[in-house]
Amino acid sequence: MEKNVFIEKILKAALDAGIEAAEVYASSNDSFRAMSHNGEVDSYSVASRSGLSLRGLYKGKMGYAATEANDEEAVEQLVKGVMESAELVEDDAVQEIYRGDEKYPEIDNYAPALDRVSESDKLKLLLEMEEKALHCGDERIKQVNYNMLSTVSGSTSLVNTYGLRLNQRDNMIAAYVSVVAKEGERVATGSGFGFGRDFSALSAEKMAAEAVEEALFYLNAAPVPSGVYRVIVDRRCMPDLLSTFAGVFSADAAQKGMSLLAGREGETIAAECVTLMDDPHMKDGLASSGFDAEGVATQVKAVIENGRLTTLLHNLKTARKAGIKSTGNASRGGYSSPIGVSPSNFYFKPGSKTLGELMTDMGNGLVITDVSGLHAGANPVSGDFSLLAKGYTVENGQKGRAVEQITVAGNFYTMLKNIRAFGSDLEFVGSPVGSPSVDVGEMTIAGK
Repeated sequence: MEKNVFIEKILKAALDAGIEAAEVYASSNDSFRAMSHNGEVDSYSVASRSGLSLRGLYKGKMGYAATEANDEEAVEQLVKGVMESAELVEDDAVQEIYRGDEKYPEIDNYAPALDRVSESDKLKLLLEMEEKALHCGDERIKQVNYNMLSTVSGSTSLVNTYGLRLNQRDNMIAAYVSVVAKEGERVATGSGFGFGRDFSALSAEKMAAEAVEEALFYLNAAPVPSGVYRVIVDRRCMPDLLSTFAGVFSADAAQKGMSLLAGREGETIAAECVTLMDDPHMKDGLASSGFDAEGVATQVKAVIENGRLTTLLHNLKTARKAGIKSTGNASRGGYSSPIGVSPSNFYFKPGSKTLGELMTDMGNGLVITDVSGLHAGANPVSGDFSLLAKGYTVENGQKGRAVEQITVAGNFYTMLKNIRAFGSDLEFVGSPVGSPSVDVGEMTIAGK
């Protein structure tokens, strides 16, 4: 059955069954993923997936049901599922199907040329990444331990019984290569990335060179003595920390007692130089959209502005509870997932200094380039973290030697207050969470 006809049948059946208001959220995507090893493609998959959910108000409660089917039987099952799940709801919070906004921003997340790239051209780039890395001219590069390329192209539709009709398309490509370097008993790895919506902009040579350079640099890495150090967290590491603690800016988490920012709007919670943006209208942003998962028009906002917490992120339910308007941050993990709250393109506003200038200002200290153990070593509620890390020393403002096998410990809320400056090198690496390099002041380092 044609999708739009199917959706209209579902909504009509919902109203005929006594559901007060209903919404269909439909999504579909086509994906390609391949990996290579020793010059041959050893993993290859092409997949298509589509499905939709029906969400409806029945006897004042919100019910959900989802399906991947597309027939008359699915219509009946969806309507019955919404009614049955609504009757099981014990939450007394008022929920609603959104009537829509007067205007929606136009967001272009779709590059038609990317969908026209042949599978053979994708595989050619994949194999070239591996070949460039292995034949870089340095015998210390022993192998490519991971080499992957993937594309995804999808669409989302949100249609409800109030006449709201919203649609968007998006696609992207991502590539990743990781190499192993060995010299004597020393072994190190390095990685290179590429992503976006322009296939021609991805360079196998650049990604391979990036991976090789990192692996060779860390061959001679060693820990530093334990102590308190001035620290810069670089542009590829800070997004990992920000992603881990992004939930503290959710009004849903705050209302459930899982964020220390509950009720603190208007307070100064960070250094004056800190502005944290949520920008769903960013050009080429991976999370750019004109509407959220409830059909609310999205808006650009500073969550923290010059150190002051201006707003938490809301969907309709949390906004109603707080007595304010939704910020357009309703989210779904997929068509069958319930409504949650998430940031869109989320990043610290960059400053004017290069990383080199931040290092000059710091004089002596450490640049942290990578952290691991975020699931076990970070508490998203308290803000405490203790993470394995690597990076390099800064000596008299200059890049020094590679550092590994250290642990960096601190608290996210405290770090926000201690930030001294932001670099100008804002970057997003395959994620809607980004950051420039950040001078975070002093941190405790456990080393040798």
